[in-house]
Amino acid sequence: MGCLHRKYLLAARRPPTVASRADDWPGRPHRLLLLAAVLGSASGEGKVHALVGPNGAGKTSLFNLLTGFLVPTSGRILLFGVDVTGLRPHQIAKRGVARSFQITSLFEELSAIEHVALALQSRTSLGFGFWRDETTLRRFHARARALLEEVGLAGVAGQPVRHLPYGQKRALELALALALEPRLLLLDEPTAGMSAEDVRRTIELIARLRAGRTVVLVEHNMGVVGQLADNVIVLQQGKVIAEGPYQTVRADPAVVAAYLGAADA
Repeated sequence: MGCLHRKYLLAARRPPTVASRADDWPGRPHRLLLLAAVLGSASGEGKVHALVGPNGAGKTSLFNLLTGFLVPTSGRILLFGVDVTGLRPHQIAKRGVARSFQITSLFEELSAIEHVALALQSRTSLGFGFWRDETTLRRFHARARALLEEVGLAGVAGQPVRHLPYGQKRALELALALALEPRLLLLDEPTAGMSAEDVRRTIELIARLRAGRTVVLVEHNMGVVGQLADNVIVLQQGKVIAEGPYQTVRADPAVVAAYLGAADA
C-alpha cells in the first residue's frame, strides 16, 4: 500500500451519525416544507442564488435534503427533472451535485493535490480504492493541478493541508467540489470566519466558478450576497418569505421584521 493511502486511512474517521429522516432532525419538521419553493427558483446555468435568513431558518437543512443527508418525510426531491428522493449522498453527487460545508473537513496530513486527486478518482470505476498502489493516483495529477490553479492554489499544490491558512483551506474545498464536475454547486457559508482580503478573493472566485453551473449559497454576509447573487431567497422557520433581486428583498418589510425579530430574541 502506498504512503498516501496509509496516510489517508489513518486520517479517516467515521462520519458523525446523521438523522436519516426529517422527523429525527432537531427543530420543527415543518421547516423542511420549503423544498419545492426553493427548488423552483434555483435553476439556470450561470446564476447564483443566495439563501439567507436568521439562524434556524432551515438553510442548512435544505442543503442536507438536497444532498441526501436527510430524507424528507413527505414529498419528493427533483434535481434536473429527476426524482432523487431517498438516494444516498454519493449517489446524488454522481448526478451532478456538490457542496461545501460550514466547517472545513480536510485531512491535515495530505497535500492539496492529494486531496483533489482523490476526489477525481472517486468519479471513476476505481472509487476510493485505497488498496491500490499510489502510482495509480498520479494519473489524476494533471487535472488536479488545473483545478488548484483555477481556485488560486497552484503554488501550494504540494503543501500539507495543516500548513495552509484558513482562506486557502476553504478554496481547496471548492476545488474538491469542482472535481465532481457539478451542475449544481451548494456552498454553505463560504466566507464564514474569513478576513476581509479572503472574502474579496472568495467573491472573485465564486464569480468565475458560476459559468456553466448553478450556484446556491448560504451566506450571512450581506455584502457578499449583494455582490454575487442574481436571486435572493429569504427563509424564516422553513418558509420562503421573500424572493427577488437583492435590492428589492432587503427593503421588503417581512425581511426587515424577520431580522429585527431575530436580533431582539
